[in-house]
Amino acid sequence: MKTVVRFIKSLGQRAADSWLRLAIFCTDAAALVWFPERVTPNTPRHDFATSRWRPLAWLVPLSRPIPTGGAKNRFLTIQFIQPVTNPNPGVQRWWWLRAAWLAVFCITVSCGTLTARAFTSADADTLFAAHSKAFYRSSNGGASYKKRTEGTRPADFWTEAEQLEMVLDAYERTTNAQQLVMFTNLFRGFLAEHGRSWGTNDFNDDIMWMVIACTRAHLLTGNPEFRDVARTNFDLCYARAASTNLGGGLWWKVGVQSKNACVNGPGAIAAFLLGRATGEGNYFTIATNLFLWERATLFDPTTGRVFDNINVNGHVGRFALTYNQGTFVGAANLLGFTNEARLATTFTMQELCRDGYLPPGGENGDGGGFNGIGVRWLVRYMKDRGEQATFEPWLQKNAEAAWQARRSSDNLSWCRWPEPTPPGPRYSWGCSSAVVILQVVRPTETVKTEN
Repeated sequence: MKTVVRFIKSLGQRAADSWLRLAIFCTDAAALVWFPERVTPNTPRHDFATSRWRPLAWLVPLSRPIPTGGAKNRFLTIQFIQPVTNPNPGVQRWWWLRAAWLAVFCITVSCGTLTARAFTSADADTLFAAHSKAFYRSSNGGASYKKRTEGTRPADFWTEAEQLEMVLDAYERTTNAQQLVMFTNLFRGFLAEHGRSWGTNDFNDDIMWMVIACTRAHLLTGNPEFRDVARTNFDLCYARAASTNLGGGLWWKVGVQSKNACVNGPGAIAAFLLGRATGEGNYFTIATNLFLWERATLFDPTTGRVFDNINVNGHVGRFALTYNQGTFVGAANLLGFTNEARLATTFTMQELCRDGYLPPGGENGDGGGFNGIGVRWLVRYMKDRGEQATFEPWLQKNAEAAWQARRSSDNLSWCRWPEPTPPGPRYSWGCSSAVVILQVVRPTETVKTEN
């Protein structure tokens, strides 16, 4: 009984109303066929719920709202009632049929739903392996991710960098040394394509993403090459991007007079991690200054919204994106600004989501991996600060949806969960968010339960 009640409550008033009306319609129709001589359309509504047994006196469709519930009782209201004896055998059989059908219906759907939504660590392995099989390619001692399932074109600079971070997410979950081999091969392939110095890339945010990936790899492995490449490219990027215009911060792109969250949040994280990797205090100072500028310029302290950008004329692009929320939270957490981190995480959960699901992105565009980036840093904050009770159920809901959205043909899951992944070509970047969220969010089951 508790399982049924929890299931009905989880549906919400509108959904519960719809499901119950459908189930009641089916049983009423069946009753009219099986014993029409005892039950008529004029039978009083309250008589349908009569029973000598208290366990059957539940799920009562009322013809009017309960007075003490406010607007939420505009819909079908469910409550326990006192058992009533009705001598009409037809009514009794009708009620028994309805009660039995509703119980079986709700328990079946509830159990199936709970089992289907759960995901395990093995499922995280499955999504990572599927992504690797579809997109990872080795060549001449290096490797890269293909842009899409069809063709051989490699992923773009920054989406490749972020998929290197995805590999590190998997390693941090599994400690599987093979994933460090993958990262090293991808690093070699990246240098072969883009060189050891990335100054020819005008996008400062692109460089910061790869700096983060390389610095994380150094902190996990101790490999000095990862650290040295990261430091060289952070320094050249910071030198051209930092200015006192608008009070500080980093320009988004060479020749474009806009300072964006997508470079300042990652820049603060990159600088902080380099401080750890090198032991040089100036990187911590840079990290703090970049975060404080972003907080003062691109953050609403009353709501937790992180604005996208501010241009040289002072106009602020006030729209919020999950990856900007995530890197702001990541920098705030690393630097100890926990109130700001909590506020920005709460805003993401409550304001950017629809029915609790992170906003869908376009596969063949920047937005395909936004949710993966955002979740990576939100989860790190949640774990570091012990906020699981507040945020983990929401994150697990999204991880479960990402797992369920995979397609059966190759286990690829796109970035628009809970919508199922359609057939046809898929993009490595668009499929990376689902992989990331299953790597970083704690599984809801340790062993898969069969339905």
